[in-house]
Amino acid sequence: MDIFGCKCFHWSTVADFSSSEPETFSLPSPIPQWPPGQGFAIGRINLGELEILSISRFEFIWGYFPFKNKKDGVSFYKPVGIPDGFHCLGHYCQSNDRPINGFVLVSREVAFPESVSSNPSTTPALQKPLDFVLVWSPDDGRDEYQDDCGYFWLPQPPDGYKAMGYVVTNKPGKPGLDEVRCVRDDLTDKCETHRVILKTNSKFPKFRFHVWSTRPCHRGMMGKGVSVGTFFCSNYWSFEEEPEVACLKSTNSTLHAMPNLDQIHALIKHYGPTVFFHPDEIYLPSSVPWFFQNGALLYKKGCSVGEPIDTLGSNLPSGGTNDGEYWIDLPTDDQSSSIKYGNLESAVLYVHVKPALGCSFTDIAMWVFCPFNGPATVKIGIINFALSKVGQHVGDWEHFTLRISNFTGELCSIYFSQHSGGKWVDACDLEFIEGNKAVVYSTKSGHASFPHPGTYLQGSSRLGVGIRNDAARSNFYVDSSFKYEIVAAEYLGDGVVKEPCWLQYMREWGPTVVYNSRTELDRIISFLPLMLRYSVENIFAKLPLELYGEEGPTGPKEKNNWLGDERG
Repeated sequence: MDIFGCKCFHWSTVADFSSSEPETFSLPSPIPQWPPGQGFAIGRINLGELEILSISRFEFIWGYFPFKNKKDGVSFYKPVGIPDGFHCLGHYCQSNDRPINGFVLVSREVAFPESVSSNPSTTPALQKPLDFVLVWSPDDGRDEYQDDCGYFWLPQPPDGYKAMGYVVTNKPGKPGLDEVRCVRDDLTDKCETHRVILKTNSKFPKFRFHVWSTRPCHRGMMGKGVSVGTFFCSNYWSFEEEPEVACLKSTNSTLHAMPNLDQIHALIKHYGPTVFFHPDEIYLPSSVPWFFQNGALLYKKGCSVGEPIDTLGSNLPSGGTNDGEYWIDLPTDDQSSSIKYGNLESAVLYVHVKPALGCSFTDIAMWVFCPFNGPATVKIGIINFALSKVGQHVGDWEHFTLRISNFTGELCSIYFSQHSGGKWVDACDLEFIEGNKAVVYSTKSGHASFPHPGTYLQGSSRLGVGIRNDAARSNFYVDSSFKYEIVAAEYLGDGVVKEPCWLQYMREWGPTVVYNSRTELDRIISFLPLMLRYSVENIFAKLPLELYGEEGPTGPKEKNNWLGDERG
């Protein structure tokens, strides 16, 4: 029966996969025993009135499989193996083109520590829903629901409580009220839709359906929202509505689940990626002290003579904002050329460690410094145009971020910074070189980071037009598992990690040079057939503004992701 207006649609029943548990992703090597600490990697996290566990074992409930191909579909699961006293908050789903690599949280109410809050509520933290409302089902349009089909139910919470996730069944009857718990309002935070997991296509509005992953609206180092791992789903009529589910909120200010300094070193030693630079790269990284020692100069507005910078950067102006009063530049003599090429032997990764998602995760941001960012190369079809100026600037700061589960100490994903944006990549999609150490590819000249080798276009992949980002393995690399320096971990308290002087420099690490970069791009466009010019001009117009002028970047502390979450 073609209930979706799509002859290739097929739904699956629980019987199809009941013979075995779904495959679960595991890192290539076992996780080591971490050094002793307080609450990091002990399996449970205290949020205040709630204690939570992360569950990654599931029982298949129902699946949407277009073309009758399991790998192309999406499956819905309920968590299994929930310990006594803990309660499910909602069901889980993900695409079938990979093993299970996610989680859902389960929770129980605990005695409220006086040190956490001076005003605990007297009402229970968890309550059963009052009822369930059917949100959607791919039934055949008859008055009665049918068996062997998916039914999506939204818990109806009592007043003062919120639902955390949906419940999926493969039978038409409502779930039991004991299936999930709702959470008291003040222990929740707003969430937002993130990635689309399922989008059905049908000529019949009734059968159109979207499923998204969710995440807290307020993220970053100070964010209290905790991802539950559940999903939000919506029918055709409510695509633009805010999610009717919430995420949890940590009211525990002790940060007990975060790793201590010994544990941070152990995490970096175990997970620290190897950063490979392109075999044709000439603008390699260096340490910051090497950059200073070899001739970098500090300039002040209104003064034509630059001041040498000492090795530690102690004579750099500290604090404030990027007011345009100071900048760093290369010397004007022949020495500037040699500094541009960096010094791989001195290069280290500069590490910032911070809480993420209400202290349920630890983010380890690793910063790479290159004295110079080379000019870009434009690709139009099979033709490449090497530009002489567009994209180049003095002082290049790039980074990638490891996200570690504070439940287990497991690497969950890595954020790859790519010019003005970036992308989170799950651990199951990473390339590993040694044990649980992933590979990071730094692109030629521009130093954007990617998880796999290849040519990535910044522009239109469909038309084959854009700025080339070429990534490949070579003998130029930095192993961050031992070539690193922890420069900041604010949550550990004053004096535990001493921030280097240069980290307090909030101005530009290169001069602003004004030139008409459009001349180079217009020269390229003039060689194109008339039928292509308009499309290529539109693509160029959408490229980041930093490509159209030479402006030195600010340092890590001036980036939005220093306090906030990554863009992705």
